[in-house]
Amino acid sequence: MRKEGKAERRAEQRGTRGTDDGGSVCGGGAAHGVAAGSETAAERLGGSAPGRRASVEVSGASGALVVSSRLDREELCGKSAPCALRLEVLVERPLRVFHVELEITDINDNAPLFPVKEETFTIAELSVPGSRFPLEGASDADIGANAQLSYTLSSTEHFRLDHQVNNDQSASLALVLTKPLDRETLSLHRLVLTASDGGRPSLTGTMELVISVLDVNDNAPEFNQSVYKVKVLEGSELGVLLMTLSATDLDDGINSDILYLFSRRVPAEVKEMFTIDGKKGEIRLQGKLDYEEKDVYEITVEATDRGSPPLSGHCKVLVEVLDVNDNAPEVWVTSLSVPVPEDALVGTVVALLSVSDRDSGANGRVRCAVWPAAPFGLVSTFAGSYSLVLREALDRERVSEYEVEVRAEDGGSPSLRGRRGVRVPVSDVNDNAPAFAQAVYTVLARENNAAGAELARLWARDPDEADNGRVRYSVWEGGVGGVASAGGGWRPASSYVSVDAESGRLWALQPLDYEEVQVLQFEVRAVDAGEPPLCGNATVQLFVVDENDNAPALLPAGSGGPGPGVSGEAASGALWAWAAWGAPAGQVVAKIRAVDADSGYNAWLRYELWEPRGKGPFRVGLYSGEVSTARALEEADGPRQRLVIVVRDHGEPARSATATLSVSLVEGTEAALAAAGSSLSSGAVLRAGLRPAEGGAAATGAAATTNVWLVVAICAVSSLFLLAVVLYGASRWAPRAGVLSGPGPATLVCASEVGSWSYSQRQSRSLCVADGAGKSDLMVFSPNFPPPPGPAAKETQPEPPALLDTVSGPPCLASRPFPGAPSCFSPVFLTNLCIPVWTGSVTVSGLF
Repeated sequence: MRKEGKAERRAEQRGTRGTDDGGSVCGGGAAHGVAAGSETAAERLGGSAPGRRASVEVSGASGALVVSSRLDREELCGKSAPCALRLEVLVERPLRVFHVELEITDINDNAPLFPVKEETFTIAELSVPGSRFPLEGASDADIGANAQLSYTLSSTEHFRLDHQVNNDQSASLALVLTKPLDRETLSLHRLVLTASDGGRPSLTGTMELVISVLDVNDNAPEFNQSVYKVKVLEGSELGVLLMTLSATDLDDGINSDILYLFSRRVPAEVKEMFTIDGKKGEIRLQGKLDYEEKDVYEITVEATDRGSPPLSGHCKVLVEVLDVNDNAPEVWVTSLSVPVPEDALVGTVVALLSVSDRDSGANGRVRCAVWPAAPFGLVSTFAGSYSLVLREALDRERVSEYEVEVRAEDGGSPSLRGRRGVRVPVSDVNDNAPAFAQAVYTVLARENNAAGAELARLWARDPDEADNGRVRYSVWEGGVGGVASAGGGWRPASSYVSVDAESGRLWALQPLDYEEVQVLQFEVRAVDAGEPPLCGNATVQLFVVDENDNAPALLPAGSGGPGPGVSGEAASGALWAWAAWGAPAGQVVAKIRAVDADSGYNAWLRYELWEPRGKGPFRVGLYSGEVSTARALEEADGPRQRLVIVVRDHGEPARSATATLSVSLVEGTEAALAAAGSSLSSGAVLRAGLRPAEGGAAATGAAATTNVWLVVAICAVSSLFLLAVVLYGASRWAPRAGVLSGPGPATLVCASEVGSWSYSQRQSRSLCVADGAGKSDLMVFSPNFPPPPGPAAKETQPEPPALLDTVSGPPCLASRPFPGAPSCFSPVFLTNLCIPVWTGSVTVSGLF
């Protein structure tokens, strides 16, 4: 129907169409055929409808017939042969008609086509060879040789293809069984049937044949072994699984379902002793086995399938009963000598043992061992008797008691074991000295602490017990400990601290003074109560932490050089200086010097001008103490200025001292004379008319009336004389500039950038600075260990330690001395020059 519809559509497209030159081709095969009484292909296809385009056209210029669209013979004629189109060609002026017959020949453009892509067969396993199974062949739309089909079958040993062509050109196709099928070998066959036509080139089509083999009960169940052997111990628990039988059946479905059962020939005693699971094939024990009654059981088992008729297989099971060693060895302790001293010699007998076993033969042969293997061992004395002896040295502190287990094992299979535990305590001897947790203890203590205050707790461990481990503590007077007192004597450490003999609590005997002692190093001894007693030592480094308990002290004008134009007494806090009228801003007129006996931030001084308030003509350096002009001096400032300067440290709370400086404003020449006079005499003014501060106005008036030339001459002569005396003394006694001398260990002296004159007082130490020092002052940090007592300390001078070792002695304080300051005060924070200085009488010359 599909091809006929397509041919009708093609026929409808054929028709008459005029041309430019009056010629036309008319497809009137049906009408003209009928009129002529002839039967043509066009008649069979039907007439062309008017107005349809024909598949063949004529060229108006040349008169050539042209195929205007593809010609499909199968659509036009189907299986008919031959296939021809009858055409009429009309020529006008004059009108003439030409009859043309166009024959369409076939080409091999259609491949063979099977009705289905896959065909399924079901063949019984017992089918005999030669059985035929019809197949439906393929079809080809072509004709002639292009439609002649041949068939091939994919390679197989069980089937072949039978293709026969009858006289009436009809063909039969069948699949023939050539070899019996075996479902257990191959249950599904997949073959490919190929059809090829006779065209050139040949075209092919394929169809897959799927053949399923139906099973029959032709295989009996088979066990994987003909004889099974199993060994079981006598006295085994009831219900224990002895073995699982396994039989297989190559059939399928119900033909492969297997049932296990005892054979009819099995004795009743076997059925009472054993059971078998019909589905799983598990043989279990249901009676009590006794080797002495029977040692072997023979069981015949049958496996039957559920086919029709049922088939069965058989096997034999041999159950061997093994003898059980049911008597364990026994161990007794006949003698025990405990406790064992930890210093007992190797080979010491600790206990005597006896071992026996009631079994005989291999089951009665006993082997003995001790566990753990160390430090004890067994020595066989004679049959069944052993000695427990010491193999290694004992250490009670490591193991104070041993739980020794003597194990006996017989030669049975499986072997039985007997055991006996022996408790062996170890007695202590005093072989361990007390040991402190650390060799060196660092203790921080604030000065001015209360007497009896606890400073630290020391603890020494002695692993011995009883009296051997009871420890008593004491400050060891024989060790290097103590400090040189401020008076020059030596005080032992026991005068400062004491240790509680029982608890090891370290407490202070008296309040500590940082200005007297900064570091106290001593040894604490721990002694046990053993015989003989043993002891251990630990070094304690007690660092006294400074507190701000000393207010700044003003230095006398002559002690450190009063500086330009300053004189007076520091004890009274009254100083005076001279300044010339018209002195420019920034000129230094005086320098306030002060010291603080404390250390660190507590000794870091700053200077503030309290009076006059507001914009006065003078100012004071915050850390240098230099009084300088804030602006040019004028006559309106008056003949004298009274300055109140407060010197404050950085401690918490801060302490302060007040200095009153009277500055006399004089002429330039008088100011120079006053400065020269103050350099000639420490703490006094020149007799040439300058008076102390309390008579400053009268001194100024007298100086104006004095003969200037006489004063200059006297000053010059006095200066030359004084200079000669100083040079003579310096050449004979004064050390070189920068030479450090004096006994005692080294400390660290640092030049401070802040410029304050501050240092930390040390016991038996004096610090001297020559006149004309720069603006950098001294800061002294880091406690030192005092030299040992006795004359040797004065004769021998120890090697000074490294600078960094000296600095890193005590840890720094975590408190901040003033807002914005770093939490840890160290020499690095305030210094740019560090030199080692020996404790004692120290002289530093020419450094500042």
